[in-house]
Amino acid sequence: MNATFAELAQLGLLLPYLKTRLVSGQIENVQLSEDEVMQARAMFAREHQIQSEADLEAFAAARLVRVADLDAQVLRPLRVMKLCRDQFSAKAEARFLERKSQLDVVVYSLLRLRDAGLARELYLQIAAGESGFADLAAAHAEGPEKQTHGIIGPVPLSQAHPVLADRLRTADSGVVLEPFQVLDWWLIVRLEQYTPATFDQATADAMSRELFEQWVDEQLELTLAELRPSLVSSP
Repeated sequence: MNATFAELAQLGLLLPYLKTRLVSGQIENVQLSEDEVMQARAMFAREHQIQSEADLEAFAAARLVRVADLDAQVLRPLRVMKLCRDQFSAKAEARFLERKSQLDVVVYSLLRLRDAGLARELYLQIAAGESGFADLAAAHAEGPEKQTHGIIGPVPLSQAHPVLADRLRTADSGVVLEPFQVLDWWLIVRLEQYTPATFDQATADAMSRELFEQWVDEQLELTLAELRPSLVSSP
Protein backbone atom coordinates (compact mmCIF):
# COMPACT_ATOMS: atom_id res chain seq x y z
CA MET A 1 0.00 0.00 0.00
CA ASN A 2 1.08 3.56 -0.65
CA ALA A 3 2.82 4.84 2.50
CA THR A 4 0.63 7.93 2.59
CA PHE A 5 -2.52 5.80 2.36
CA ALA A 6 -1.25 3.57 5.18
CA GLU A 7 -0.64 6.57 7.43
CA LEU A 8 -4.03 8.07 6.60
CA ALA A 9 -5.67 4.73 7.41
CA GLN A 10 -3.92 4.63 10.77
CA LEU A 11 -5.20 8.12 11.55
CA GLY A 12 -8.73 7.29 10.44
CA LEU A 13 -8.52 9.83 7.61
CA LEU A 14 -8.27 7.59 4.57
CA LEU A 15 -11.97 7.46 3.75
CA PRO A 16 -12.59 11.25 3.85
CA TYR A 17 -9.39 11.79 1.86
CA LEU A 18 -10.44 9.32 -0.83
CA LYS A 19 -13.93 10.82 -0.95
CA THR A 20 -12.62 14.36 -1.32
CA ARG A 21 -10.23 13.29 -4.05
CA LEU A 22 -12.93 11.37 -5.90
CA VAL A 23 -15.35 14.31 -5.83
CA SER A 24 -12.58 16.70 -6.90
CA GLY A 25 -11.89 14.53 -9.92
CA GLN A 26 -15.54 14.56 -10.90
CA ILE A 27 -16.03 18.34 -10.66
CA GLU A 28 -12.74 19.58 -12.11
CA ASN A 29 -14.24 20.03 -15.58
CA VAL A 30 -17.54 21.54 -14.45
CA GLN A 31 -17.84 24.95 -16.09
CA LEU A 32 -19.27 27.95 -14.24
CA SER A 33 -20.48 31.19 -15.75
CA GLU A 34 -18.78 34.45 -14.85
CA ASP A 35 -21.89 35.54 -12.96
CA GLU A 36 -21.95 32.32 -10.94
CA VAL A 37 -18.29 32.74 -10.01
CA MET A 38 -18.76 36.36 -9.00
CA GLN A 39 -21.82 35.57 -6.89
CA ALA A 40 -20.07 32.70 -5.10
CA ARG A 41 -17.05 34.85 -4.33
CA ALA A 42 -19.22 37.74 -3.13
CA MET A 43 -21.21 35.47 -0.83
CA PHE A 44 -18.03 33.99 0.60
CA ALA A 45 -16.60 37.45 1.20
CA ARG A 46 -19.76 38.55 3.03
CA GLU A 47 -19.82 35.45 5.21
CA HIS A 48 -16.20 35.94 6.26
CA GLN A 49 -16.16 39.76 6.30
CA ILE A 50 -13.50 39.95 3.58
CA GLN A 51 -13.52 43.48 2.21
CA SER A 52 -10.23 43.77 0.34
CA GLU A 53 -7.54 41.78 -1.45
CA ALA A 54 -5.38 42.13 1.66
CA ASP A 55 -8.17 40.59 3.77
CA LEU A 56 -8.42 37.70 1.32
CA GLU A 57 -4.67 37.07 1.37
CA ALA A 58 -4.64 37.17 5.18
CA PHE A 59 -7.59 34.76 5.32
CA ALA A 60 -5.82 32.31 2.99
CA ALA A 61 -2.49 32.61 4.82
CA ALA A 62 -4.15 31.86 8.16
CA ARG A 63 -5.38 28.59 6.67
CA LEU A 64 -2.05 27.75 5.02
CA VAL A 65 -3.44 27.83 1.48
CA ARG A 66 -2.78 29.94 -1.58
CA VAL A 67 -5.45 32.37 -2.71
CA ALA A 68 -5.92 30.31 -5.89
CA ASP A 69 -6.49 27.16 -3.82
CA LEU A 70 -8.91 29.03 -1.58
CA ASP A 71 -10.85 30.11 -4.65
CA ALA A 72 -11.21 26.48 -5.68
CA GLN A 73 -12.70 25.75 -2.26
CA VAL A 74 -15.11 28.67 -2.59
CA LEU A 75 -16.38 27.41 -5.94
CA ARG A 76 -16.44 23.73 -4.98
CA PRO A 77 -20.05 23.61 -3.61
CA LEU A 78 -21.37 25.31 -6.73
CA ARG A 79 -19.52 22.89 -9.00
CA VAL A 80 -20.86 19.94 -7.00
CA MET A 81 -24.41 21.28 -7.29
CA LYS A 82 -24.09 21.72 -11.07
CA LEU A 83 -22.66 18.22 -11.44
CA CYS A 84 -25.55 16.78 -9.44
CA ARG A 85 -28.07 18.60 -11.60
CA ASP A 86 -26.36 17.62 -14.86
CA GLN A 87 -25.89 13.94 -14.05
CA PHE A 88 -28.70 13.01 -11.66
CA SER A 89 -31.64 15.41 -12.09
CA ALA A 90 -33.29 13.00 -14.55
CA LYS A 91 -33.63 10.47 -11.72
CA ALA A 92 -34.48 12.99 -9.00
CA GLU A 93 -38.27 12.70 -9.25
CA ALA A 94 -38.17 8.90 -9.01
CA ARG A 95 -35.98 9.23 -5.94
CA PHE A 96 -38.44 11.72 -4.47
CA LEU A 97 -41.36 9.35 -4.96
CA GLU A 98 -39.40 6.59 -3.20
CA ARG A 99 -38.59 8.87 -0.26
CA LYS A 100 -41.70 11.07 -0.14
CA SER A 101 -43.15 9.61 3.05
CA GLN A 102 -39.85 10.34 4.81
CA LEU A 103 -39.67 13.90 3.49
CA ASP A 104 -43.13 14.95 4.67
CA VAL A 105 -42.95 17.55 7.44
CA VAL A 106 -44.90 17.34 10.69
CA VAL A 107 -45.65 19.39 13.78
CA TYR A 108 -46.88 17.37 16.74
CA SER A 109 -47.32 17.48 20.48
CA LEU A 110 -45.45 14.85 22.46
CA LEU A 111 -45.43 13.78 26.09
CA ARG A 112 -43.20 10.84 26.99
CA LEU A 113 -43.22 9.00 30.32
CA ARG A 114 -41.77 5.83 31.77
CA ASP A 115 -44.85 5.14 33.90
CA ALA A 116 -47.63 3.52 31.86
CA GLY A 117 -50.25 4.27 34.50
CA LEU A 118 -49.42 7.97 34.62
CA ALA A 119 -49.42 8.11 30.82
CA ARG A 120 -52.93 6.67 30.77
CA GLU A 121 -54.13 9.11 33.42
CA LEU A 122 -52.73 12.15 31.60
CA TYR A 123 -54.13 10.96 28.29
CA LEU A 124 -57.63 10.77 29.80
CA GLN A 125 -57.27 14.28 31.21
CA ILE A 126 -56.31 15.67 27.80
CA ALA A 127 -58.96 13.68 25.93
CA ALA A 128 -61.67 14.86 28.33
CA GLY A 129 -60.55 18.47 28.06
CA GLU A 130 -59.73 18.63 31.77
CA SER A 131 -56.10 19.67 31.16
CA GLY A 132 -54.14 21.18 28.29
CA PHE A 133 -51.51 19.15 26.47
CA ALA A 134 -48.94 21.94 26.77
CA ASP A 135 -49.43 22.34 30.53
CA LEU A 136 -49.13 18.62 31.21
CA ALA A 137 -46.07 18.30 28.99
CA ALA A 138 -44.36 21.16 30.82
CA ALA A 139 -45.20 19.57 34.17
CA HIS A 140 -44.72 15.84 33.53
CA ALA A 141 -42.76 15.16 30.32
CA GLU A 142 -39.49 13.32 30.91
CA GLY A 143 -37.90 14.16 27.56
CA PRO A 144 -36.58 17.39 26.01
CA GLU A 145 -40.11 18.25 24.86
CA LYS A 146 -40.69 19.39 28.45
CA GLN A 147 -38.84 22.61 27.53
CA THR A 148 -41.10 23.30 24.53
CA HIS A 149 -44.40 22.46 26.26
CA GLY A 150 -44.58 19.32 24.16
CA ILE A 151 -44.33 20.91 20.72
CA ILE A 152 -42.04 19.15 18.23
CA GLY A 153 -41.37 20.58 14.79
CA PRO A 154 -41.71 21.45 12.07
CA VAL A 155 -39.43 18.46 11.37
CA PRO A 156 -39.16 15.84 8.61
CA LEU A 157 -41.23 12.79 9.46
CA SER A 158 -38.09 10.67 8.98
CA GLN A 159 -36.60 12.16 12.16
CA ALA A 160 -39.21 10.43 14.32
CA HIS A 161 -38.81 6.86 15.58
CA PRO A 162 -40.32 4.49 12.96
CA VAL A 163 -43.15 3.45 15.31
CA LEU A 164 -44.00 7.09 16.05
CA ALA A 165 -43.69 8.02 12.37
CA ASP A 166 -46.20 5.32 11.41
CA ARG A 167 -48.70 6.64 13.98
CA LEU A 168 -48.27 10.24 12.81
CA ARG A 169 -48.65 9.26 9.16
CA THR A 170 -52.18 7.94 9.75
CA ALA A 171 -53.27 10.25 12.59
CA ASP A 172 -56.00 12.87 12.32
CA SER A 173 -54.92 16.42 13.19
CA GLY A 174 -55.98 17.53 16.64
CA VAL A 175 -56.81 14.03 17.90
CA VAL A 176 -54.85 12.78 20.93
CA LEU A 177 -53.62 9.22 20.41
CA GLU A 178 -53.93 6.70 23.21
CA PRO A 179 -50.58 6.01 24.92
CA PHE A 180 -48.35 3.57 23.07
CA GLN A 181 -44.92 2.20 23.87
CA VAL A 182 -41.67 2.97 22.05
CA LEU A 183 -38.64 1.32 23.65
CA ASP A 184 -38.73 2.26 27.37
CA TRP A 185 -41.16 5.14 26.91
CA TRP A 186 -44.91 5.56 26.87
CA LEU A 187 -45.92 8.26 24.41
CA ILE A 188 -48.93 10.53 24.28
CA VAL A 189 -49.07 12.20 20.88
CA ARG A 190 -51.26 14.65 19.02
CA LEU A 191 -50.67 15.55 15.38
CA GLU A 192 -50.85 19.31 14.94
CA GLN A 193 -49.95 19.72 11.26
CA TYR A 194 -48.92 17.43 8.41
CA THR A 195 -47.31 19.02 5.35
CA PRO A 196 -46.72 16.63 2.43
CA ALA A 197 -43.42 17.10 0.63
CA THR A 198 -43.58 18.66 -2.84
CA PHE A 199 -41.23 18.18 -5.75
CA ASP A 200 -39.89 21.71 -6.17
CA GLN A 201 -36.42 22.81 -7.29
CA ALA A 202 -34.96 22.61 -3.80
CA THR A 203 -36.26 19.06 -3.39
CA ALA A 204 -35.00 18.10 -6.85
CA ASP A 205 -31.55 19.40 -5.92
CA ALA A 206 -31.62 17.47 -2.64
CA MET A 207 -32.60 14.25 -4.39
CA SER A 208 -29.92 14.76 -7.05
CA ARG A 209 -27.36 15.28 -4.28
CA GLU A 210 -28.49 12.09 -2.54
CA LEU A 211 -28.07 10.14 -5.76
CA PHE A 212 -24.61 11.61 -6.26
CA GLU A 213 -23.61 10.74 -2.70
CA GLN A 214 -24.85 7.20 -3.26
CA TRP A 215 -22.73 6.93 -6.41
CA VAL A 216 -19.69 8.30 -4.55
CA ASP A 217 -20.15 5.74 -1.75
CA GLU A 218 -20.34 2.93 -4.31
CA GLN A 219 -17.13 4.10 -5.99
CA LEU A 220 -15.39 4.41 -2.63
CA GLU A 221 -16.33 0.87 -1.71
CA LEU A 222 -14.76 -0.37 -4.95
CA THR A 223 -11.57 1.55 -4.16
CA LEU A 224 -11.47 0.27 -0.58
CA ALA A 225 -11.97 -3.29 -1.80
CA GLU A 226 -8.79 -2.90 -3.85
CA LEU A 227 -6.84 -1.34 -0.96
CA ARG A 228 -8.10 -3.63 1.80
CA PRO A 229 -5.78 -6.62 1.17
CA SER A 230 -2.63 -4.50 1.32
CA LEU A 231 -3.97 -2.55 4.31
CA VAL A 232 -4.74 -5.68 6.30
CA SER A 233 -1.37 -7.26 5.46
CA SER A 234 0.66 -4.14 6.31
CA PRO A 235 2.89 -4.57 9.39
